[in-house]
Amino acid sequence: MDSLFDYSYENEKKKQQPLASRMRPETLDEVVGQKHIIGKDRLLYRAIRADRLSSIIFYGPPGTGKTTMAHVIANTSSSAFFQVNATTAGKKDMEAVISKAKEIMAEKGRKSILFIDEIHRFNKAQQDYLLPFVEDGTVILIGATTENPYFEVNGALLSRSRIFELRSLEKEDLMDLLHRAAEDPFKGIGGDNVILDEDACEYLAVAADGDARSALNGLELADLTTERSDDGYIHITLDVVKECIQKKVVRYDKDGDNHYDTISAFIKSMRGSDPDAVLYYLARMLEAGEDVRFIARRIMIAASEECGIADPRALEVASAAAVAVERVGMPESNLILANAAVYVACAPKSNAVTNGIFAAQEEVRNSGNLPIPGYLKDAHYKSAEKLNRGVGYRYAHDFPHHYVNQQYLPDAIKGKRFYQMSDNGYEGRLQKWFDMIGKPYAKEKK
Repeated sequence: MDSLFDYSYENEKKKQQPLASRMRPETLDEVVGQKHIIGKDRLLYRAIRADRLSSIIFYGPPGTGKTTMAHVIANTSSSAFFQVNATTAGKKDMEAVISKAKEIMAEKGRKSILFIDEIHRFNKAQQDYLLPFVEDGTVILIGATTENPYFEVNGALLSRSRIFELRSLEKEDLMDLLHRAAEDPFKGIGGDNVILDEDACEYLAVAADGDARSALNGLELADLTTERSDDGYIHITLDVVKECIQKKVVRYDKDGDNHYDTISAFIKSMRGSDPDAVLYYLARMLEAGEDVRFIARRIMIAASEECGIADPRALEVASAAAVAVERVGMPESNLILANAAVYVACAPKSNAVTNGIFAAQEEVRNSGNLPIPGYLKDAHYKSAEKLNRGVGYRYAHDFPHHYVNQQYLPDAIKGKRFYQMSDNGYEGRLQKWFDMIGKPYAKEKK
């Protein structure tokens, strides 16, 4: 009776599972997307088929199939399979798994796979505990993480594992999955006599933003909340799914890769003078709720670093925008930031000053505090002249064009040039002035 009860319980449990769980693939052929790592000519595909896996770490955004891949491996491998979640598991859980893995190896000669979901949640000590057992083959480690493993996983574990990055699913992959779920009478919702319109399917796929779980959750909600029509079918239309998904959620983890990747693209677009890309990445950050003060700081830095003296006003505009967003707040700050970012993107560019200060700092680190020429030293105190302070200094305003040819650098680096002026924007005008006074500056190297 117990076995019959257990069987009924398991069947009912599967029926009550969310659609995303029921539709989880069990074989490689059922997996959608990720052909860059599980295409039939790819290493991972061949390793899974041959049951010859070594330790691996799956890394990628939520809903891209990291846990799914681990379960597909479990279904196809002859190895014992253990799963823990790093958010709840402790060292005792790990010790129990290792003990069981050793027992299985000794008694049956079978390997064991240990799947750790959210592996980045383990601290250094917990990750270190696994090292000897991964190294001696007691367990084959499969880790899953949404965080960059090169930042969050111990280097020693990384060196013993192969990293596979899973990508957000393409729209076509998600549409295929949604149609499959709508038609499958056993794992999907096909038994409910569902008709999924093509435009509704496409809308769900786009709104899910590469996340299979999100797409299936939206489909399930549409199914559960839609009345059956007179023809006996549940019609999932575009209007239905729009109501179920009020707003597309922009994936953006302020502490994760998405945050750094987006701000990096934003800065590089300003540097590359592409105002359209600048507005796009700014919009992504604003829609995701990024701190407007953080964005304003990055625009100020870009104005100074990328425009420099080619357009001195860029920093003025960026600084004014930073003050304005502090006083105004959202939603109006989006206009202020857009104006500043587009100004920086469209402004003439020069990194001559940036390169100059870096070169000067490197010189100081290498040569230390070289003696300052005596005539440049402070002479505003008694007996300064006796100490040769300020003696021989020539006052620039006493000469034509308010310029006099005089050595200002220490003797040891006399003639050294740190600022190699470009001919862009305002720096081009400065070139002409320096030419006029007889002090030509070397132009930017081509």
